[in-house]
Amino acid sequence: MIALVGHADLAPWTLALLEEDLRVRLARYTDVGRAGLVRIGQGLPLAFARAARRAGLGLVTVIPGTDRVAALLREGQTRAAGELLMLTQRLSLVDYDPADGTACVRADERMIRACSRVLAVWDGSPSTARDATAHLVAYARSLGRTVDVLWPTGAERRMP
Repeated sequence: MIALVGHADLAPWTLALLEEDLRVRLARYTDVGRAGLVRIGQGLPLAFARAARRAGLGLVTVIPGTDRVAALLREGQTRAAGELLMLTQRLSLVDYDPADGTACVRADERMIRACSRVLAVWDGSPSTARDATAHLVAYARSLGRTVDVLWPTGAERRMP
């Protein structure tokens, strides 16, 4: 499988740039049995799902839950989650709290352990309390996973 990690605060035009770049890259990995793996969310996960579908790659979506019951999504994520789930071939319910940043990082680490390749949408910035992308790239590399870093020309993050 191919996992996706990256910044959650990407500018809308960056998501458009990335969707095509992701499609081209994912089209290279449509071997039998290969699939993309993403944690549910808006923005980058949805761009990844659209790209995977257009590339002909299957998609597994990780959804949060507790005791085998799906957790509620954050307000404003339901529309994106609905589209993402429509593009998904398989769901994976993982025990984590989507409102807990540390739990989300642990869920991402679990995804990375399940994959042979990681696509990282990363501008090279260090990890912060709000963004663990640098940590996840280092974690994947420490496990010997192949990591492809994507940051297209013109890409930007939204400023808080």
